[in-house]
Amino acid sequence: MSYDKKYRERAVQYRLDGHTVLETSKTFKIGTTTLKKWEKKYKATGDLSKEPLKRNPKKVCPNKLLEYLHKHPDAYQSEVAEILGYSQPAVSQAMKKSKITRKKDISIQRAR
Repeated sequence: MSYDKKYRERAVQYRLDGHTVLETSKTFKIGTTTLKKWEKKYKATGDLSKEPLKRNPKKVCPNKLLEYLHKHPDAYQSEVAEILGYSQPAVSQAMKKSKITRKKDISIQRAR
């Protein structure tokens, strides 16, 4: 559940005013662990605003993928992902979007 910043600040201030963790959690109807986390963050930073999610999404460039697959038709998805710097599921999805099927052909033998 997501709580408003003002609500979190009121709960922490109520706790800092001398009330116990249990009293505060019952008054504000939040878990004791949540309250302790908020209090710890408030003491460390002085702020209770939410931190933005740290994501670094990468989209597979279809041109790079197609070019690599034409040069290396016997490459596994995991190898393609490692070489191009993506994750294997991302490569799999990109291949699916490009309508590329990877059924191995008997005539294409894996280089050993």
